[in-house]
Amino acid sequence: MSPTAIPNLAPDGYRLRLPGPTFVPERVLQASAQMVVNHRGPEFRGALAKAEAGLQPILGTKNRILFYAASGSGMMEAAIVNVAGPGDELLIVTHGQFGERFATIAQAVGAKADVVATQWGDDIDLAAVEAHLKQKDYRAMVVVHNESSTGIVADLAKLGALVRDRRTLLVVDSVSGLGGIEMKQDEWGVDILVSASQKALMCPPGLGLASISPKAWEVINGGGRLPSFYWDFRRAQASAEKGETPFTPAVSLVGGLLAALDMIHTEGLHQVLARHKKLANALRAGGAAIGLSDFGAGQRKSSTVVVFDVPAPLDGATIVRELYQRHRTVIAGARNRLSGKVIRIGTMGSIDADTIYTDLAHLEDVLPDLGHKLNPGAGVAAARAYLS
Repeated sequence: MSPTAIPNLAPDGYRLRLPGPTFVPERVLQASAQMVVNHRGPEFRGALAKAEAGLQPILGTKNRILFYAASGSGMMEAAIVNVAGPGDELLIVTHGQFGERFATIAQAVGAKADVVATQWGDDIDLAAVEAHLKQKDYRAMVVVHNESSTGIVADLAKLGALVRDRRTLLVVDSVSGLGGIEMKQDEWGVDILVSASQKALMCPPGLGLASISPKAWEVINGGGRLPSFYWDFRRAQASAEKGETPFTPAVSLVGGLLAALDMIHTEGLHQVLARHKKLANALRAGGAAIGLSDFGAGQRKSSTVVVFDVPAPLDGATIVRELYQRHRTVIAGARNRLSGKVIRIGTMGSIDADTIYTDLAHLEDVLPDLGHKLNPGAGVAAARAYLS
């Protein structure tokens, strides 16, 4: 019997332009398809050590890196359950959908969550955060670094300064920021940093990361937290000291991560971050030229996702559908209060100027037939002018 052909998940011409998961380079795919090795053997211990060494400068830390087979949301939950239990006071700083997810997780574990809610699209109100910190002795302040639902970046340096001389920990999700937006965990005083593989790190989904400061370890080891087994950072740290993970890790994804890290460091981390920022701004320039304005009034715009307002009477879901049907270009709308009002395009990972030009050309092709007037070629020309 002849072997059955393995069907392709993606149709011909498929362009994954979401704000995660993102396009995975062929080199990373090949590295992820290597023979699986013993996760307790010397080969994998060596791979973990290399992955940790490659990640530390990207995180801006000297901490051990803890590896989990997990999604970004799993790592968000891990960050909460390791420092808080029923009745513990947390300050959740929200400026989009994923900050609200943090609040939901806190409520699920029985913590008392006070929320500083920023209007979506605005920069975080640091004065409001500081006012809350003066009122209570919070176990932790929790925030999303890069809010991919709104395209706004939290000022972690200033947030860290607010709790540096307090017992309050700074807990941060940088799932959609790490590798595409500067991170200086140790310098900024980020106590628990969690991330995942499927965005600017250019890997398939499924690998979660955590880095914990000495200040956070004092809290974690001090008791009074929610009992946990799989997510217990203490268990993961003890295994990390032996070059292992406590449970079966995503072995193949670590192989892919090594290839991605080599790509990042070969290009140079500074150059990678600058490329992300430049290409995101080029997409914004092109969007403005065809009548797509940036969502929100905030000034701290993301380098890894561009969020465009959808001009009336257009509907964001219709734009998303037409781009896929005509061009197999896959962008995101919103599945929250912004549903139909915005479109979101990833500018992270393995992208270049041609990626942005193609995005804009496809938008220029689709939008006029949906009733949006524009000058053909204006978007691509504006992006080219910006990049030149």
